[in-house]
Amino acid sequence: MKKMLKLQWLSVLMLALVLVGCGTKEDTNKKTVSKEDQQVEKTSYKVKDDRGVEVEFAAVPKTIVSLQPSNTEILFALGVGDKIVGATEFDTYPEEAQKIERVSDSVKFNSERILTLKPDVVIAYTTGNEETLTALKGLEDAGIKVFAIQSATSFDDVYGDIQQIATVMGIENKGDKLNEDIKAKIAEVQAKVKDVKTPKNIYLEISPKPDIYTAGSGTFQQEILNAANVKNVFDNLQSWAKVSEEDVIAKNPDVILTTVNYAKDPAAEILSRDGWNTITAIQNKAVYYIDTDVSNRPGPRIGEAVELIAKAVYPELFK
Repeated sequence: MKKMLKLQWLSVLMLALVLVGCGTKEDTNKKTVSKEDQQVEKTSYKVKDDRGVEVEFAAVPKTIVSLQPSNTEILFALGVGDKIVGATEFDTYPEEAQKIERVSDSVKFNSERILTLKPDVVIAYTTGNEETLTALKGLEDAGIKVFAIQSATSFDDVYGDIQQIATVMGIENKGDKLNEDIKAKIAEVQAKVKDVKTPKNIYLEISPKPDIYTAGSGTFQQEILNAANVKNVFDNLQSWAKVSEEDVIAKNPDVILTTVNYAKDPAAEILSRDGWNTITAIQNKAVYYIDTDVSNRPGPRIGEAVELIAKAVYPELFK
C-alpha cells in the first residue's frame, strides 16, 4: 500500500485504507483447464467487480494496467505479473514490479498513456475523487475494460480480492492455492503466540509528530494486531485516528511500533521525544520499525505482516 512528502503520503494512505474488497464470480460459458498451469481458457465470460458492474471479457486478458500496489502484488503472487504493462509509482514489490512503466502516482493516472498502451483490462480502485472516477469512465468510454476493486480492510476481503483477480485471469485454482498458503502462514504464527496469556499492549504509529495518527478498530492493521495476539491500546477508536502525545503517554504501551518510512530512523525519533520517558516502551527501548509496505498493503503478504508484528513483540517465541 513510499518516500514522499508527509501530507501527500498520508492522503494516499488514507485513500488506500478506506477501501473494502469483496468479490463474486459469474459463471462462464466455456472453460477448459490446462493441466500444465491450471489456466482456464474462457470465451465470453463475465466477472462482477466491486461497483457491481459485470465486466465481460472475450478472452483472458494478456495485458494489464494495475492502479494499486496491493493488486500488483496479487497479480505477481498469482504468477501473471509479467502481463502488467502499467503500474503506479509505489509498485515496488516484487523487484520485477519496479521495471514496469509508471502510469499513476496512486492518486491520479495518465489516461493518455494508458490509452496508448491499450491494455486488455485496467484493474482500478472503486473509491476516489470525482476527477478520478471521471477519468475511469473516460477509459471505459474509449473502449478500455475497467475492473474496479476496493482495497481490503480485513483478511477475508484480501481473500476475496485474490479470488476476483484470479477469476478475471482464468486461474481460479491458483487463487485458491494462494489463499490456502496465506492462511497456513498466519496459522503458523498464531501457533507460536497462542499461549501468551496476557497480550502486550502496543501502540502503532503510522504518522509522526506533529500530526500523530494511529490505527483503531475497523482497520486492516487491527486485524493484523489481533492475529499476532497483541493488544492495541487505541482499539477503542475507530478507523484511522489522530491522537495527541498526551494520549499515548496516558496509554503507557509496552511496545511501540512505527510504520513511518519517510523519516530518518523513526524509532530513534520516538525514543528521543520529550516527556515520553515515563512510557514503559521507551524505558525498555521497545520501539521498532515495521516495514510499511508489508504491514499497510492489503495483499498476499498479510501472513508476513502478522509474523513481523509477532516477532517484534514476542521475539523470544521465534528463536
